[in-house]
Amino acid sequence: MSTRFTAKTVLVTGAGSGGGREVALAFAREGAAVVVAGRGAAPLAETVRLIEAEGGRAAAVTADVTDSASLAALVARTVELFGGLDVAVNNAGVILGKGPLGDVDEADFRAVLDINVTGTWLSMKHEIGYMRANGGGAIVNISSNLGAHSRLANVGAYVTSKAAVSALTRNAALDHIGDGIRINAVSPGPLDTTMSLRSGETEAGRADRMKVENPSGRIGTLTEFAAAVLYLASDEAGFAVGTDLVLDGGASA
Repeated sequence: MSTRFTAKTVLVTGAGSGGGREVALAFAREGAAVVVAGRGAAPLAETVRLIEAEGGRAAAVTADVTDSASLAALVARTVELFGGLDVAVNNAGVILGKGPLGDVDEADFRAVLDINVTGTWLSMKHEIGYMRANGGGAIVNISSNLGAHSRLANVGAYVTSKAAVSALTRNAALDHIGDGIRINAVSPGPLDTTMSLRSGETEAGRADRMKVENPSGRIGTLTEFAAAVLYLASDEAGFAVGTDLVLDGGASA
């Protein structure tokens, strides 16, 4: 087992399921103490249970990424629980407002921007505030291959938000590398989560679709996704600053 993150404290938002949960598990397997955050207490508790069942250390903290005070409290609680904050993974995000952009509900569009963009910025704001005063750290934002890298009809609100996350990441990286904080992004394509399933589609149906739609002929695994996040957070990626690592099987190549 790798020990890249032994004695490190890692915060993962959106860690109650899917990719966020897998990332939290992967950090714990490599020695980190992990704080898992999100809006739902029960899914977070399950993530903690899974980590502890493997002998890892974790704690759950409910938080709302659209609420600055909630995020300030999250960072403070992380430090209180495990003594610091070395790595943050800003994974919380939603897809809303599907359909042609001219027909998207205004409330849905605003909610996508509030959670995906402003939520990422607010998360970084409070993470950076601690890291800058305590020797630096690493932040990995989760963007998407949709946005800065490619577009897809009928998900324009999501595409717009993720293009903004990619730009936000790069600018933050420039602003804060002098503070000893490395900021990068992972931009995944379709992963093995419910988010990549179309309405009424089965996993078998998705696999058949990927054989045609994706150059690699398959869906991305959560293990591959977590490995990319951990790489950018690790000392091995010490010269990676403002990187937007696309992980989509060639879909946007």
